[in-house]
Amino acid sequence: MRCGVRLFHLLLILVFAACGTPVYAQVTADPALFEGFRAADLRLATAGYRLSTANAALCDRLEPGHGIQVHTLDQYAPALRPAVAAHFRFAGALAVEGVVSGSPAERAGVRPDDTIVRFGDIGVAPQADGPASTDRLVAFWSAVAALSPTAPIRVDLLRAGVPLTVTIQPIPACRTRYELAITAALEASANGDMVRISSGYYDSFHGDLPVAAIAHELAHNILRHRERLKAVGAEFGLLSGFGRNMGFFRQVELQADTLAVHLLARAGYPADLASRFRQHPVAKARSGMFQSPSHPHWRDRLRVALAEEARIAANGPGAPFVAERDLPLTGDWRPLVPKP
Repeated sequence: MRCGVRLFHLLLILVFAACGTPVYAQVTADPALFEGFRAADLRLATAGYRLSTANAALCDRLEPGHGIQVHTLDQYAPALRPAVAAHFRFAGALAVEGVVSGSPAERAGVRPDDTIVRFGDIGVAPQADGPASTDRLVAFWSAVAALSPTAPIRVDLLRAGVPLTVTIQPIPACRTRYELAITAALEASANGDMVRISSGYYDSFHGDLPVAAIAHELAHNILRHRERLKAVGAEFGLLSGFGRNMGFFRQVELQADTLAVHLLARAGYPADLASRFRQHPVAKARSGMFQSPSHPHWRDRLRVALAEEARIAANGPGAPFVAERDLPLTGDWRPLVPKP
């Protein structure tokens, strides 16, 4: 599964500059900091891999599910690259940050800190100087997503300077990459190709509760909500909560809430995860006077979660709205909220 573009190099610069401490010296002196970010990324990558592979049957856009979490030297600020290269043992521009437990990559023998020389027919260009950029990472994942979701992938690696070749037998996965943003703010979004969630979710919600938000965003991608909103001329941003826009956005939010409960069930998460997430004090507080009218009230969203959990308990998980993902949005959101 894809998990990638991080902003923590920017956070480090801001934090240590504010403290009057040289960035390079502080980073090299604190390897635990890098390991903390590795763990945070792997947590998201694991949830994304689990959701995307378990729900592949619902997705018409697939990629090879392999379980490698990749990072590049390019994405780090130039001042941090020597420390990053030393800590993560980069021997090139692209390396394995982590491996999802039980994934095809783990079974093939891929390990954290392996440097990727070639992935299938995808080569890796030498490292170049320049400002921090995610261009290489995004291009790499786009090329990987275009590979067959089931064909074996030969991967050439360097491990401690020694060449190594492994063959990964991927499994089909929904075509979505997962991005972690290091910020205390609660931010989650989906653009059709990517699910982005902030580390603030992991700070505010315990255990598996953040996975409910991840599943909601994946549901948006599965149902092609962003492109369907554009197709009906819905306006994003501040105008999303007004006029006809509000109906379209509430419709897609409630559809994603509904499908997300089924995605969680298919992936083997606790049956009440979605409803516990909606009842969490932080989730309730976000549905107050400062919330955009484009999003339903938390009570409506809780009713959806409880109704779908009861439906799944009686009949097993389904695929609500998947058969309608090629149809235009109507903006008729009220029938999607179960009556009290």
